[in-house]
This record gives sequence, C-alpha cells and structure tokens, in this order.
Amino acid sequence: MEKELKAFRKLLVWQRAHELALMIYKASEKFPKHEIFGLTSQVRRSAVSVGANIAEGYALGTTPNYLRHLNISIGSLAETESHIEIAHDLEYLSDATYDKLTEKAREVGYLLSRLKSSIENNTHKKP
Repeated sequence: MEKELKAFRKLLVWQRAHELALMIYKASEKFPKHEIFGLTSQVRRSAVSVGANIAEGYALGTTPNYLRHLNISIGSLAETESHIEIAHDLEYLSDATYDKLTEKAREVGYLLSRLKSSIENNTHKKP
C-alpha cells in the first residue's frame, strides 16, 4: 500500500512541480525580510500547492477527484506565476532567475494540461 501512495513521485509532472517549488524556495530566500508574511509566504504556498494537489488527486484514486485536484494545481500554478511577475517587477528576482522560474512554470503547465487532457480523453472513450 505504501508503494502505491508514493507512486505519484514517478509522474514527470509531479517531479517538475517539485523542482519548481524548490526553485521558488531558494529564490525567495533573497526577498526582503519585510515580505516574509507577504509575497514570500504567498509564492511559497502556491508553488507547494501545485505538486501537493497532483499527489493528493493521484492518491485519491478516482477520476473525478484526480481531475478536480489537477484543476486546483493549474490554479495554484497561475497564482505562482502571478507572484513571480510581482517579485520580478519589484526587482526581488534577477532577470536570469525570473527566466528560469517562468520556463519551469511553463513546463509544469504544459505537463499538467497534457495529463488532464489524457485523463479526460480516456474517461470519454467508449469500451
């Protein structure tokens, strides 16, 4: 049973979402201290939510629950991207770090949409 619960780790989309969250944590360490309860907290929570919802939806085991959690992941990813934009506009992120984060976010978004489409297409197939 424990192996099944951790099978989400094999999903490429979860791996990339995990990488994004780690990148966000490292980048946000350099944010000003007065942002610790503001932007720093918000961007970290939204980034962590992307992978957490992929894992939770996978673990629940039903297609409707999985799709619902993938939709939450997509929303959390959009929130993360918005926070990245604000951090860059406030010059908390260098152009190079911003580029790396947005590229990783785009990759996660692409993988999430492909996974969601795949699940939806398999659900609608007739036996």
